[in-house]
Amino acid sequence: MTRTWVDDARRLAILAEEHAALDILLAEDLEIAAQRAERLTPGQPAESLLNRWVAVGNDLHAMLSLRFEGMDVTKPFVDATPMTRSPLPPDLPALAAAARDVYGIHNPQYVRVWSAEPDIPGTQPDRRFLAAPISDLQPHDVPPGLALTPASTVDHYDEARQAYDAVDAEHPHHADEASLQDRDDLEEAAAEGLLFDITANGDWAGYAAAVIKPDDALGLPAYVVLELILAEKHRGHGYGQHLSTLLARALPDPTRILIGTIHALNHSARTAAEKAGRQDIGGWRQLPLPHP
Repeated sequence: MTRTWVDDARRLAILAEEHAALDILLAEDLEIAAQRAERLTPGQPAESLLNRWVAVGNDLHAMLSLRFEGMDVTKPFVDATPMTRSPLPPDLPALAAAARDVYGIHNPQYVRVWSAEPDIPGTQPDRRFLAAPISDLQPHDVPPGLALTPASTVDHYDEARQAYDAVDAEHPHHADEASLQDRDDLEEAAAEGLLFDITANGDWAGYAAAVIKPDDALGLPAYVVLELILAEKHRGHGYGQHLSTLLARALPDPTRILIGTIHALNHSARTAAEKAGRQDIGGWRQLPLPHP
């Protein structure tokens, strides 16, 4: 489906640019590896932080890299997103063995793999990418008084934090699925004209923000959803399903694609995005790595 949105040559160029800047650099640069080791895994050799291109078996090769959830050093995992083909259930034992062989000294909790399929037996849910061309995201039946207005400052950051706290209190698992973006990131979005106040009948109701960030865009010329949050008192009014379309129409380049990740278990956010017209175009799955 996404190949009908963007021609292959343009997409390949975007993918090459993002991976050359990240995956290959982190596979070769020992100085960067040493800096990461000092910050994230003190006492471990720099070489143990290098990305590795490995032959998994059954014609499958993968670029393995050590990552940390939210930069939390207590939550290491192995990313294996760049692959020569999509992984199949018979590939999983060899993939797990390769990850343990390369990064076992760091005790990673799982291997993160990519698949267009919503499920791979033997894996657990992670984030899915939901996207659509902006030209396809047309607002309809928007409640009167609901609007987005450009925000030049992040004056409501504390209120946005309270909104997340309220959701976390109601759904304890939510904290593992979504979190408020850093103030600096939202300020950067505001400076680029990509941060918007959500208002309901003139009252501040939340934030919507996007960013042009190729490494989260799957090689697509896209705006990546940075933030969509409603204040507690404005939840439950049916506003959520309109936020993606309102954000899409507010963004300056209508030729781009709107894309963003939502955890597979965050059913309310997924439902809202899908009602707006965004489609699941694939996502990550977690292959657990049990340790003695």
